[in-house]
Amino acid sequence: MVSDASILDPIRQSNHFGQWLEQLNRDWEEEQRRRHAFWAKHDEGIKAEFINGEVVYHSPVYGRHWMANANIVRHLLPYVAENKLGHVAYEKVMCRFTRNDYEPDIVFWRKEVARQFSAKQSAFPPPDFIVEILSESTEERDRGIKFDDYATHGVREYWIVDPEERSVEQYLHDGETLKLELKIKSCALQAVAVAGFTMSVEEIFADALT
Repeated sequence: MVSDASILDPIRQSNHFGQWLEQLNRDWEEEQRRRHAFWAKHDEGIKAEFINGEVVYHSPVYGRHWMANANIVRHLLPYVAENKLGHVAYEKVMCRFTRNDYEPDIVFWRKEVARQFSAKQSAFPPPDFIVEILSESTEERDRGIKFDDYATHGVREYWIVDPEERSVEQYLHDGETLKLELKIKSCALQAVAVAGFTMSVEEIFADALT
C-alpha cells in the first residue's frame, strides 16, 4: 500500500498547494452537505449507500445471492447469540466510515462495541467482520472502494462470497491492510474475528439456485 506521505508530498511542494487545498475544502463541504441530505432522506426500506459523494441504489438480487446470504446468517446468528460474542446484522444496516456509508450484506461487531448500541440507533461503526456476496453490479465496489475502506478502517476479517464460482475468499487484517488468507471452493472456513465460528463452503451454497 502506498503511504499517504508519498502521495501528498508532491502536492505540498507545489506552488498551487494553497489553491488546491481551498478547492478540496470546498469539495469536502459540498460532499458532506449531500451526505447529510442522504442521512435525512434515507428510507430504511430501500438498500442504498453513499459512496464517494454519490448515492448508490441496489437492484433486487438473484436467488443464489439471497440463498447464500440466508445460509450464512442461519449459522452465524445463533452461534454468536449462544456464545454471547456480540451482534450480527444483515441487509439494510448502515455502517458509517470516515467518508462513505455502506450497507454490507452481513456484519458482526464484538460485544465490547455492540454493548454501546442503542435501540433507536440507525448508523453503526465499522464492523469487525464483513461478508459481501458478489453480483455483477457490485463486484467492482466490493473489490475496490469497499475493500480499501474496510482495510483502512481496521475491519479484522472480510469474506467475499462468489455465487457464480461457488467460492469464498477470506481476507484477514495484518495490522496494515487486508491480506488474502485463502480462497476455496470446498472444505471449511475458520473465522478469526468471530472466535470459534466455522462454516463449510458447501453449507454456504447449500440448495442454491443455478
